[in-house]
Amino acid sequence: MSSRCSSSGEQVSFILRTIARTADGRDIVRSAPIDDSRLTIGRDASNRVHLPDLAVDPFHATLIRQGASVVAESSSGLGFGVDGRATTHAVLNPAHGSELRFGSHVLTLSEEDGTPVVTVAKVGSVAEARADEDGTAFSLRGKLPGKRISAWGFVLLILAACLAWPIVTFAKWEGAKARPEAVYADKQWNAGPLSTAHHGLEKDCQSCHAKPFEPVQDAKCIACHTSVHDHADPKRQVAAMAPPGGFARFQNGVKHSFGYPTGQRCVDCHQEHQGAGPMAATAQNFCTDCHATMKDRLPDTKLANAGDFATDHPNLRPTVSMGWQGDRVMLARLTDASAKREDNGLKFPHALHMSTTNGVARMAISTDGKALECASCHHKSDDGVSFGKVEMELDCQGCHSLAFERIGGTVRTLRHGDPALVVADLRAWGGSGAPIAGTIAGRRVPGFAGSAGGYGPSYGRGVDAPFVKGGACFDCHVIDRTGSSSTNGWHIRPVFQPSRYLKNGWFDHKAHATETCVTCHAGAKASNDANALLIPALDKGVNGKGCRDCHGGENSHAAVPSTCALCHSYHAGPAQPWRPIAGRRDRPAMRRAGAALQR
Repeated sequence: MSSRCSSSGEQVSFILRTIARTADGRDIVRSAPIDDSRLTIGRDASNRVHLPDLAVDPFHATLIRQGASVVAESSSGLGFGVDGRATTHAVLNPAHGSELRFGSHVLTLSEEDGTPVVTVAKVGSVAEARADEDGTAFSLRGKLPGKRISAWGFVLLILAACLAWPIVTFAKWEGAKARPEAVYADKQWNAGPLSTAHHGLEKDCQSCHAKPFEPVQDAKCIACHTSVHDHADPKRQVAAMAPPGGFARFQNGVKHSFGYPTGQRCVDCHQEHQGAGPMAATAQNFCTDCHATMKDRLPDTKLANAGDFATDHPNLRPTVSMGWQGDRVMLARLTDASAKREDNGLKFPHALHMSTTNGVARMAISTDGKALECASCHHKSDDGVSFGKVEMELDCQGCHSLAFERIGGTVRTLRHGDPALVVADLRAWGGSGAPIAGTIAGRRVPGFAGSAGGYGPSYGRGVDAPFVKGGACFDCHVIDRTGSSSTNGWHIRPVFQPSRYLKNGWFDHKAHATETCVTCHAGAKASNDANALLIPALDKGVNGKGCRDCHGGENSHAAVPSTCALCHSYHAGPAQPWRPIAGRRDRPAMRRAGAALQR
């Protein structure tokens, strides 16, 4: 028995013949050769035999040609009819003819010239076939009201459930401090959960929303946040704002028609109902709307324009000690962070102490097993944000001992921080007692092994010994010969250790815990100048990475996209870091000190 070939010469496995009936009862027969040995049957349109019948599974069965036979096999586990009996598997002989039933469709298997022919026909009337194909067989049409009545009915239902009922609920509890546990209709108006800061107001909507359909007023915010003040003079704020553009002007008009107050509002920045957790960060354009072009509208402002941290931001201006008037430090802001000088009252060289090979390193290794590192002297504050001050007793005295005498088993030490008491103790000491080797009368030079007893040279017993070259105070402090008689004429300049250099912005060391100290303060390892200002600048420099190496504007592709609010506080008040008093930098002493530091 031979099989037909298609016009392309390929062997034909099946001939698929479909019979459709016209409205007047005529049959339309269409035949198509199938060169695939598998013929899929189902309701899904991707099947070779597509049967649009709900009684047929999307992928119901498969006809497989195996030589002269055809195997009918279920693909879904559902059965089908074969010559009047239900089955899921059958081996058929096309020469003998067979009839397969799938829902309202009949597939007749026959043979022509050795090729199996599958004829597909719909059983039942044309009206029934149309009803099933267009879905009206399962339609509720005629059982429900018309579309117009249904549409208006649903509109009235939505208005009653989502508008009228919530208004009644709101009016019922208006003015109440809190609501009892229950389900309230106006909760469906809730745009989302409150932030952690306002979580306690979840049941007290009226604390912020005083009247229905009226935006939250600033007075409601200020009623609780009594210590919050304006960012600046309100009149200057309005003058500094850039005029709104076309669509923004239209938006403002719509807001005004619904009772929105004009100008900036608390909720413009502090947006609620954004989800549980911290309140959403303020967008960058909230600040740059004024600050990007502020000098154009406020020529007298002392603030530089700032539009984006990566592309339009002024240089960092650290506040440093620029000199001393007696024991009072004179502070001022430098023009930018690249001016690397300050006057802190110390002679401390970072390079000497951070070396891994010199005498200091050998002494530290012999004592603690490792050379000095940043954490040997700089200790984080409890909150991790900043660093505490370096203290002589905790951080320096391990190497720089102030012991000067041993009486029995008691070691006497000079009292650090009070030159008058140092002079008094040395005068009282006079010459009694045995000097301790390696101290005031035989002071040990860190890392230097002298001859007798392994200590350095002796500096004598005079009260001036600590204050002159080689003395315990002289090596670390700036000393002037202008003191009072109580200090024998010596004056030690106070040490100024600022906790913050950048007073107009917030810097959090805790947020940078993944970096090492030298990532941003690399210049410390090579600095032999105690007055070197080792804080990073905007861009990469001798001190290591700059801020812009990691931080960019809000919409940048930097490792840390940063908005203005990341470093700056809108309500800068008493909690803001200290700023220099206006006019200090204009004093002659300040001008002289400033000129020296900028060199």
